[in-house]
Amino acid sequence: MEAKYLHLSNIIFLIITVPQICKAQNDVTLSVFTVTSKSITVRWSGHTGASSYKITATPKNSPEPSVFAQFSGSTVMGSVNSLSPNTVYRMRVEAMDNAVNVLCSAETEETTAPEVPLIYQAYSKHSDSITVEFGVVSGATSYIIRAENEDGFFSESLVDTSPGTVVGLLPYTQFTLSVMSVNTGGRSQPSLPLNARTVLVAPDLLSSSPSSDTIVIEWDPVDHAVLYSLVMTMVGSDMWVRLNTTQTNVTFTDLQPGSTYSIKGNAWDPDGNQGDDITIYQITRPPVPGPVQVLLTLSRSIELSVYWQTVRGANEYIAVSSMGQNCSSSLDAYCIISPLSCSQNHTITVTAENEAGPSDPSAPQDLLTFPCPPELVWIEEPTTGNCSVSWSEVQWVDYYIAYVKRDDGLETNCNTTGTTCYFQCICGYTYLLTVFAYNLAGSSPPGQRVNYTTIPCCPEDLSVSLISTETLEISWSPVRGAELYETIAADGSEWIHCNDTAPVCALSDLTCDSLYSVVVRPCSETQGCNNTCSAHTRRTAPCAPVILNVTQVNSSIVEVFWMATNTEANYTVIAMGLTDTLTCSSSSTSCYISVSCGSTYEVSAYATTTAGQSLPSYSIPLETGPCCPETLSVEQVTQSMTNITWSTATGAQSYVTSLTSPRGHARCHTMDTHCLLGCITCGTSYNVSLEAFSITGHKSECSYHGFSASTCCPSSVRLYRMDNSTLRVYWHSSPGLYNYTADLYGTRSNYTCSATHGANGCDISKILCGEVYTVVVAPLTQEGSKVTYCPRKLYSVSCSGNTVGMVIYRGRRSVA
Repeated sequence: MEAKYLHLSNIIFLIITVPQICKAQNDVTLSVFTVTSKSITVRWSGHTGASSYKITATPKNSPEPSVFAQFSGSTVMGSVNSLSPNTVYRMRVEAMDNAVNVLCSAETEETTAPEVPLIYQAYSKHSDSITVEFGVVSGATSYIIRAENEDGFFSESLVDTSPGTVVGLLPYTQFTLSVMSVNTGGRSQPSLPLNARTVLVAPDLLSSSPSSDTIVIEWDPVDHAVLYSLVMTMVGSDMWVRLNTTQTNVTFTDLQPGSTYSIKGNAWDPDGNQGDDITIYQITRPPVPGPVQVLLTLSRSIELSVYWQTVRGANEYIAVSSMGQNCSSSLDAYCIISPLSCSQNHTITVTAENEAGPSDPSAPQDLLTFPCPPELVWIEEPTTGNCSVSWSEVQWVDYYIAYVKRDDGLETNCNTTGTTCYFQCICGYTYLLTVFAYNLAGSSPPGQRVNYTTIPCCPEDLSVSLISTETLEISWSPVRGAELYETIAADGSEWIHCNDTAPVCALSDLTCDSLYSVVVRPCSETQGCNNTCSAHTRRTAPCAPVILNVTQVNSSIVEVFWMATNTEANYTVIAMGLTDTLTCSSSSTSCYISVSCGSTYEVSAYATTTAGQSLPSYSIPLETGPCCPETLSVEQVTQSMTNITWSTATGAQSYVTSLTSPRGHARCHTMDTHCLLGCITCGTSYNVSLEAFSITGHKSECSYHGFSASTCCPSSVRLYRMDNSTLRVYWHSSPGLYNYTADLYGTRSNYTCSATHGANGCDISKILCGEVYTVVVAPLTQEGSKVTYCPRKLYSVSCSGNTVGMVIYRGRRSVA
C-alpha cells in the first residue's frame, strides 16, 4: 500500500492507493478518524464499482454552506477543511461510478474542536510550578497546558479555565508553554508558544540560639542565587528587621531572652526574580534565673531544697550540685536534691532551659553536710598485748572519737584529731570498736563496727604419745578464745596437720622412724592461730623394711636382701613354709637362711628400735629350686643316639638333659624321666648334666659322671673270595687302635673273625658255599662287649665245584 498527501487550497487530501484486486463490498461504512477546529478527517470502506468518492460536511445547526471534497476510487480516507470551530457537522460519503451516479452512501455526525486559545502571560511564583493566563474560547470544556524544555522534559496538564498552573517542574529552568482547548470533538491545535522560567527554591534555613540574646541563621548555597533576603519578626510584636546578604549565614544580636522570633527567607536570581520563601521560628535561650536559695530539710532523710525566681521563656529549671547530683522542675520554682551524703561541700547553680538550650548558670551557693564515718577501720597488734585502731581520713572533719568495748564489759575511748588510737589487749578476748567523726554540722552516723579477737592463749599441759607405728595422739586442756585447734607435726622434710574443735588430735600417716616436732596452735576465725606456742618432740616407730631380693646361694641356702632407712635398727627375717618356719636377724641389709630344695616359703621382715617395732614388710614368695634326681643312667641305642633315664626329683616339673663335648652337644627338654638324645658323635666322651625346672621356672643344675660313646662302626665293609674256601672281610676303620669283630650269619652256619689294634680286615676259612651271608663288622667296647647297632650287609657266596665261587653283594639289611 502507498500513501500520499495532496494539498489543494486549504484542503488536505490523504490519498491511499489500494491494489486493484480487492474484496467486493456491498455497502459503504463511514467513521471519523481525526478532528481539529478547522477540519474533520474520515475513513470509509471501499465499494465495488466506485470510481470516486465525495465527502460532504454540512453544518447541522448553522446556515453556513456545506463543504465537500472529492477523492478517487482507490482512496478510503480523506479530510474536509475550512470548517467552523465548535460546530456540529453531518458527514456524508457517496460512492460514484464513472457517470457520477451515486452507488451507495453513509453518514455520521461530528463536532469540530474549539478555537486555538491565545496566551496572555506566564509567570512562576513557586520553584516547581508556572502559572499561564490565556483567553477562554467558546465551546471549550477544558484546556490542556503543555510544558517542555530542551532537555526532553514534556508534560500536559488539564485545567478547567484560565489561569492554569503546571506543577512538578524543576526549579530555575526555562520551559516552552502552549495551550490547547478541548471539547467533546477533541482538542485544538496548540497555541503560539511562550517561554517562562521557574523561580529559585527557598534556602533551607537552620537556626540556633547560642545565647539568650542571639539567633544564628545558616543555610546551604542555592544554585543561581545572587542575593538572599531575611525578615525577622518577634512573635506578638510589630517589630521586624529586614536584611539582604550574599553570605549563607546571619547572626541577629540584641534580642529579647526567652522570646520567639519568626524568620522568613528567600533567594533572588540574576534577573532580579524573587524565589520561593520559607518561614521558620526560633526562640532565644531564657535569662539567668533570679536569686537562688539553698536549705537543708529533714524528712525521712536529709534533703537539700533549692529555690529560685522564674524567668520568661523557660520550660524547665535544673539545679546542679558540684557533687554530681541534680534536680529539676518545670512547674514549681523549687526542687529537692536527695539523698544527701555525708562530708560533702555542695556548690549549687540553677539554669533555665527551653528548646534553644540552657541559660547561663546562676550565682553559686555553698552548703556543707555532716561528716561521714571513716570508711575503713582496722586493728593491729604490733606486739602481743598492745593493739592499735586506725581508720581512713574523712574530709570536713574536726576530730574523731574511738570507742573500745571488751566482751567482758570493760569499755574505754580515745579522742584524737589524727587517725590512730592505742589500747591494751589481752589474749583470748574479743574487742568491739566504733569510730565517730565530728564537724560543725554535727556527728557522723555510726560507722563501721570492727570486731577484734586477740589470739587464744597456748595450752600448757600438752601430751604426745605413740599409739601406732605411724600415728601420734596429742591431747591438752581447752584454752580461752580458741575456736579451733591446729596441730602440726614436722620432721624437717614434711609437715602434717589436723584441725579440730576438740582438745585432742591424732596425727596419722606420719613418716616412720622420724623425729617429729609437735605444736598445738589454738585459733580463732578473726585472728587466726597463735604461732608462739612451744613444740614437743616424739619419734615414730621404725619403717618397715622392703625386701629387695631373695637369692638362692645353693640348693640349701638363700640370702635375703632388704632396703631400710632406719637409724640404729635391728631386722628380723621370717620364712614361713608348709612344714617349718625359718628366721635370721641382722643389723645390716641381708642375712642367710638354710632352706630345703623343692619347697615354697613366704618371706617377710620387720625392724625394731627403741621407739618400737615396725610393721612387717610385704611378703615375698620364695620357691627353692627343685631337687636333683638321685640316679641317672645313659645307654647308647644306636651309633648316634642315646637313651637317658633318671629318678623323679622333688619340686621338678620339667627337665633339660645335656651331653656336651668339644665336638658338639645334644639336648632334650621333657616332662618325663627319660629322653632320647640324637646326633651324638661315636668315639667321643661327653659330660652329662641335667637341669630340673619347677612349675614357676626355678632351676636346679645337676651334674653326673661322664659318658663315652662307643667306637664308630667301620665303613666300606667288603667280602672278598680267597683261596681254599676262604673269605676275607675288609673294612675302613676309625682312627685309633680299636678291636673289631666280624660275623657272618648264614642259614646253615655262622662264622666269626677278629682284628686288633686298628687292623682293617680278617679272614674266615672253610666257608660253606652256596649260601647268603649277613656280614656285620662291629668294634669292641673297653669292657670287651660287642657293639650291636652296626649295619649289616648281605652277600651271596656261590660254589665253584666244591670250593667258593663268586661273591656277590646283595644290599643292606636292617638291624634285627
